[in-house]
Amino acid sequence: MTETKSGGRAMLSLGRVYCDMVFNGLDAMPVLGREQFAQDFTMTPGGGALITAAHAASIGRPTALLARYGTDSVSRALEEQIDVLGIDLQFLDRHPDAGPQITVVMVDDSERAFLSRRAGVALPSTFEAALSWSEAEHLHIAEYATLHEIPHAVSAAKKHGHTVSLDPSWDSELIRDPMFFERASGVDVFLPNLEEARALTRCLDAEEALVHLSTHFPVVAVKCGGDGALLAMNGKRFSAKTPKVDVVDTTGAGDAFNAGFLHAWLDGADGDACLAAAIDVGTRSVQAAGGTGSIQQRAAS
Repeated sequence: MTETKSGGRAMLSLGRVYCDMVFNGLDAMPVLGREQFAQDFTMTPGGGALITAAHAASIGRPTALLARYGTDSVSRALEEQIDVLGIDLQFLDRHPDAGPQITVVMVDDSERAFLSRRAGVALPSTFEAALSWSEAEHLHIAEYATLHEIPHAVSAAKKHGHTVSLDPSWDSELIRDPMFFERASGVDVFLPNLEEARALTRCLDAEEALVHLSTHFPVVAVKCGGDGALLAMNGKRFSAKTPKVDVVDTTGAGDAFNAGFLHAWLDGADGDACLAAAIDVGTRSVQAAGGTGSIQQRAAS
């Protein structure tokens, strides 16, 4: 893989890199004992860390991917796609036990189902070197599972003077971890979707969930899919709607939203501007297959 070099205030995006096998155009979700056929198939690099990094880089934020990456045939098959995304790859830790990490994505209209396999440990050998990188100012943790495996990630970033963001990224076991808020202590920007916000707070109402989460984190942006997003920041609350577009695939849309939000927030934008930037990037993402498909689509046009 090649490396891209950027100057300026950079972001580190920490998490696992997956091979997303996306089956689109299903008439219905698969059921046990029956074969289901899809109209389209896309194999693309995925995982919240990579998708957020790719979209952030595409809108001008220097971003380095902080992850372990396999040396197996599936991982190697994705290298060319990753190379063209504009992500700084200097902290990518290549190791045989890091792959293949595969996610099968099944898309039926607006509904999605995922089946994933994690491989190896989450902690890259490059972790300390990345935090010491003079160009870095922010660490984005793309899933709570990564923080659960690397519990010192937030405190380590803080020692280097970095701000920190966290997307919980749904995990049926970890989303109700009684230590969740304690482990996430010190996170500056929390970026759950509505389902995650409800599970963490036990509040069905989105506004109530937002208020509850804002007692734990200085900035909370709750992603509500087609209904837009809610934000609590600087003692104020904001909301924004999502424009209606032709949706191809919502895979990675929340991670794209994260990229737009963090890019604006790191530049000191106000709440309305942060939400507008986030929704703009997320909306573009859903109009192509795969989490990085819209980036590749624009590059080809």
